[in-house]
Amino acid sequence: MPSSAALGTLTPSAGAFLDDVHAFSAFGAPTAHFVEGGIPYFVNEFWTAAQRRAHSLQEISYRACFKPQLPEFFIARLTAPGDAVHDPFMGRGTTPLQAALMGRRPLGNDINPLSLLLTRPRLSPPTPAQVAARLEEVPWSAAEAERDDLLAFYHPETLRQLAALRAWLLRRAPLDCSAPDPVDDWIRAVALTRLTGHSPGFFSVYTLPPNQAVQVDAQIKINARRNQVPPRRNVAAIILKKTLALLRDGPPGAHPPAQLSVGPASATPDIRDGSVTLVVTSPPFLDVVQYDSDNWLRCWFAGIEAGSVTASLHRSEASWTEMVRAVLTEQARLLRAGGHIAFEVGEVRRGTVLLERLVWQAAAGLPFERLAVIVNKQPFTKTAHCWGIGNNAVGTNTNRIVLLRRTG
Repeated sequence: MPSSAALGTLTPSAGAFLDDVHAFSAFGAPTAHFVEGGIPYFVNEFWTAAQRRAHSLQEISYRACFKPQLPEFFIARLTAPGDAVHDPFMGRGTTPLQAALMGRRPLGNDINPLSLLLTRPRLSPPTPAQVAARLEEVPWSAAEAERDDLLAFYHPETLRQLAALRAWLLRRAPLDCSAPDPVDDWIRAVALTRLTGHSPGFFSVYTLPPNQAVQVDAQIKINARRNQVPPRRNVAAIILKKTLALLRDGPPGAHPPAQLSVGPASATPDIRDGSVTLVVTSPPFLDVVQYDSDNWLRCWFAGIEAGSVTASLHRSEASWTEMVRAVLTEQARLLRAGGHIAFEVGEVRRGTVLLERLVWQAAAGLPFERLAVIVNKQPFTKTAHCWGIGNNAVGTNTNRIVLLRRTG
């Protein structure tokens, strides 16, 4: 291990936080601290690897999402109740929801409109009784399936129910409606999480996990290999069951109003200058994840033209670094003086590319103190392995978080 070196001069608040990180031993091991490539590193298990230790509302699937314990760790230490916490790549909404659960103001943005549909309803959820009553209103027999190719995933009756629910929601809660009925909004969000999976808790026959919808031809091959036929599912019953599971810990408590948007992470004009205390985010990792193809079935159900989602893959380190710098420049505008960014990246290409070093480089010359890289190191998990992150092949899963502090 490289030898330790001085951290340099830090502000009292940044120094106090890093002292806390250095002294952290909640899971029994001391924090390792060293400097490598001129960057201070702190390595430990800073939050649990257990899958179900977070609030039940966080239990929805989205490709390459981090655990809620990650934003919780930073929100608890770097903000106070009422402070604004932002994620410019909010994905399934982990950071905004965790902010709401902790009494902070949730801010979030994503270029994929699916992100808004999955996040918004969980910040102010309806009751199970309201959901059950609304499901009774759906004209389940009023539509015919318009896509026979989806019979690779669904029983004909299940597909007919999905088509009826889809048409009903598109009329009642169109995508351009900024304030849809919260019960309709919730039902759509839950349905989006149940479209495909590998258990009777999903609408589909056995397929890949819900965060990765395969194409129709691939599903036909899965069906043939497993000698399976899509079984009939009760769409309303599955939605209600998942609703009860998501709400078993109750709704978020009182928190300031949320502000969510759809657009590029480098341009969020609706957020005021200097209004954010903490940014916790994770950008797309080079060319690892195909967000558009993974979400094609969710886009169909929501009425989103998948080709219109302009999320791009960055296949070169230079292109990725340029994107990160543009995003950091925008976060510098949003953050108040003394506010922080916790910018999470993972290992790609079997650890041959250390993205935290590219983030460190991208932040150079911007109005930030570059404080440290905090590495949360945990045992391998199946979920992490399916992301294709190279370090999981040897039994560990790391979150690598670049911590920056806004100067000025």
